[in-house]
Amino acid sequence: MKEFQTILKAYEASLREGRRVALATLVHVDGSAYRRPGARMLVTDEGQLTGAISGGCLEGDALQKALLVLAQQQSRIVTYDTTDEDDDALGVGLGCNGIIQVLMEPIRPEDPLNQLEFLKKVMARRQKAVLVTLFSLDHKKGTQPGTCLMLDESGHFHGQADPALEPMIKEDALAAFSMGKSLFKQYVTADGAHTAFIECILPATSLVVVGAGNDAKPLVEMADQLGWEVRVVDGRSSHAKPDRFVSACQVLVSKPESVLEQLPIDRQTVFVLMTHNFLYDKAMLKALLALDIPYIGSLGPKKKLDRMLEEIEQEGMVLTEQQRAIIHGPVGLDIGAETAEEIALSILSEIKAVLSGRAGGQLKQINGEIHPREETRIETRIVSRR
Repeated sequence: MKEFQTILKAYEASLREGRRVALATLVHVDGSAYRRPGARMLVTDEGQLTGAISGGCLEGDALQKALLVLAQQQSRIVTYDTTDEDDDALGVGLGCNGIIQVLMEPIRPEDPLNQLEFLKKVMARRQKAVLVTLFSLDHKKGTQPGTCLMLDESGHFHGQADPALEPMIKEDALAAFSMGKSLFKQYVTADGAHTAFIECILPATSLVVVGAGNDAKPLVEMADQLGWEVRVVDGRSSHAKPDRFVSACQVLVSKPESVLEQLPIDRQTVFVLMTHNFLYDKAMLKALLALDIPYIGSLGPKKKLDRMLEEIEQEGMVLTEQQRAIIHGPVGLDIGAETAEEIALSILSEIKAVLSGRAGGQLKQINGEIHPREETRIETRIVSRR
């Protein structure tokens, strides 16, 4: 999400300067690669790069091809095959070992529905969205359809695709939106095949830090570096001051019973309780358990959390297994953290793992691929033209 934000800022700057820009998007990976589908790089007509589609081995060549796309004002697909160990051109020894498809598109600022303008709007509103990027490997030298359809949270589609393909594409885009995950489809007609990267884009993670002590500062600053939206809440006006948390988008002084009505909360919102005040944390925990959120972290020993939950149940709330499952206490991954900065790293790592559906263990312990091949499997659909 940080990369999205940086690209959009660079795009806005290019508009002010009257520069032309192209967008390179990694639309599919077969095998291993440093970046995953959805990685983007913005290129200006001056050759300035923002974002990345690899660990650095592809950017030089991609820059030259993107400048050609800008000159011709035509989208094109570029294939990088890093499986050939005898090919020095892309940097042997980097361990990519994958076939990477990169779509390069000129961005036309006069089009109010270009994908960057669309992303600006949905990100500002914290909305889920789907972008459909269509390309043909059968006709690699021809102009590519590119990002042709965009689905917003209201269920409205923007743009258009080949009329023969559009009904299927919309059906698949709605499925991706419903599941909250990206899909890859191949639509086969008598004229050839088109592959679609149906990308589900979620709002940035919103972190609410309940507690404005000194140990909250590195947590807020590091979360901001990740591109997360960060809010700080505390009952103490002496601690919850904007000048103490300059990277937070909101600093709130409030009693626990009034906090939630003052915050925007959605399925990408997570909470960490760290006021060091048992009664405040307990009141917040009780309120949070009534929400549909994915994560609650509780700083401190397990005995403290067990006591809070016991008292909450004694007050009449019956806790389900699902409610207990979202509570993480003691908060964070076991990395041997001691300092406030190390604890912040531990907490953010656990939150990222939970939101990604990962266990948070060591990569070397994984048998098989880090990113399962199933994630980029392309499902083929036959399209009958009438």
